[in-house]
Amino acid sequence: MSDLRIRDFRAADVGPAASLLAARHRAHRRLEPLLDEQHEDEAVAREDLERALASTDSSGVLATRGRKVVGYLVGAPKDAAIWGGNVWVEAAGHATAAGQPEVVRAMYAAIAGRWVEAGWTNQHVLVPAGDAAQVAAWFSLDFGQQHLHAIREPPPRGGVVPRGELTVRRATRDDIPVLAELELVLPRHLAGSPVFSRLPIQSLDEVVAELTADFDNPAYTTFVAEHEGRVIGDAIGCSLEVSSSYVGPNRPRDSGFLGYAAVLPDARGLGAGRLLGETVLSWARDEGYSRVVTDWRSTNLEADGAWRGLGFRPTFRRLHRLIG
Repeated sequence: MSDLRIRDFRAADVGPAASLLAARHRAHRRLEPLLDEQHEDEAVAREDLERALASTDSSGVLATRGRKVVGYLVGAPKDAAIWGGNVWVEAAGHATAAGQPEVVRAMYAAIAGRWVEAGWTNQHVLVPAGDAAQVAAWFSLDFGQQHLHAIREPPPRGGVVPRGELTVRRATRDDIPVLAELELVLPRHLAGSPVFSRLPIQSLDEVVAELTADFDNPAYTTFVAEHEGRVIGDAIGCSLEVSSSYVGPNRPRDSGFLGYAAVLPDARGLGAGRLLGETVLSWARDEGYSRVVTDWRSTNLEADGAWRGLGFRPTFRRLHRLIG
């Protein structure tokens, strides 16, 4: 790579970098056609990249060979109260020329020192899931897989048939106490092995207050699963537009979102989780969405099995490195 040159990213670099991003997305869509075709347009890719650069704390580098731009890498921090000293390279924050994944290593080496000096040691990057060479390049930099974003088609019409004594219905205000318990199931589960999430867990009273205040929000549709008259699980469907975790090429338009699902620990094994997932899929179809999206921690083995079992296909891998 003796002819490779790395320098700081400049405003004038947005155009050629956007061309790389649009080309990357075209290759990505050949692997997963449900991704949004509009990001293949260089004008849209430019908007995606400008959004990634919008933070006043963003920083990045550009890679060239001769006069040809062969890669770029841009990152910015998120809320330190949640993530500590952190930097995120979002889906639009990096791309390399076709057949040159090794450029990632040189670009990261050029910028990572500044990130660490700034205290940004909790580092994340979203990489196209099917690009084995790009994933391998990041793995070689000591990043590991932490989270998966995934997509699938809505199911054909035919409805959801409850299994055995399970039933599903829309949640009501009377369900708020058990919904609050269910809201804490996932963060408590993720705090344990093998996920070991360090994100803060709210108190039950805080969750009850939030649910009470927000229950009538029309943006969210909540379903509950009952077994012998007892609510044992819930799931939330909404438009992907309400999620701030999806930006740029990782935000397909016209998508329903399986935003949350949980089953009480003592009720697992009855099939409630799968039934709730199928219910949200059918809801998304009936609402007219052309795609359904969800995401999960890679080490949440139950979710990994459940959502893959429902036909969700990974689109982006969130890779993570903690320097300390």
